[in-house]
Amino acid sequence: MFEPVSPVRAYERVVEQIEEAVFAGRLKPGSRLPSERDLMTQFGVSRSTVREALRVLQSNGMVQSRAGDPRGPEVLPASPKTLRKSMSRLVRAESMSLAELLQFRMLMEGSAYQLAARLRTDAQLSEMEAALRAMADATGHAAFSDADVAFHDAVARATQNTLIVVCSNVVRGVVLDSIADSLANATDQQALMRAYLKHHSDVLQAIRDRDGSLAAQLARQALYDYYGRHLSAADQNLLATLVTS
Repeated sequence: MFEPVSPVRAYERVVEQIEEAVFAGRLKPGSRLPSERDLMTQFGVSRSTVREALRVLQSNGMVQSRAGDPRGPEVLPASPKTLRKSMSRLVRAESMSLAELLQFRMLMEGSAYQLAARLRTDAQLSEMEAALRAMADATGHAAFSDADVAFHDAVARATQNTLIVVCSNVVRGVVLDSIADSLANATDQQALMRAYLKHHSDVLQAIRDRDGSLAAQLARQALYDYYGRHLSAADQNLLATLVTS
């Protein structure tokens, strides 16, 4: 009926309470935590426990503590860097399958392309065009991949949504890392590059025409065509439903 429980250390409870105070707005960015001595009294724990909790909070980008500062640790504002770190930790977990990552990426990038087509500026369109030219001029897989990343980053920024920018960047990187050897050593590498260049050209035209629906459909189709062959038949069927949705 039951499963083993994991013992919770005192510093973890301290971290949880401080995080909750920040999330609830009781602690604002720029405000200061109490001194170590006051924290020891309020939480009823030892100095080593308080210091370990502060070390974890600082590692997570939630507070900043300076040695000798009598004012106490400073609460930091949320930042894309902190979000990227948390997202990376989540999507790189062993329990996260390639199929799940691709499913998320198809949903995310389909929406991103649709937004980019509607919201992009002329300057952002120029960034995408420059990235596409770099892809066309690339003589090797590494240069092609770098230009491809630049294209996707330009599209994500055109959505004007920080969450989309961070999530797209993190998940795309993990997906590429998981099959990097297969792509780098593919016998049909040049054919893949030509096909993907054609896809990017079509997507760019849809974004140029502000045709968000077409851009989104092209994004999902390309992801399925490019990565689906690395999945089982069952997972391929799962992702296929997103292509025509």
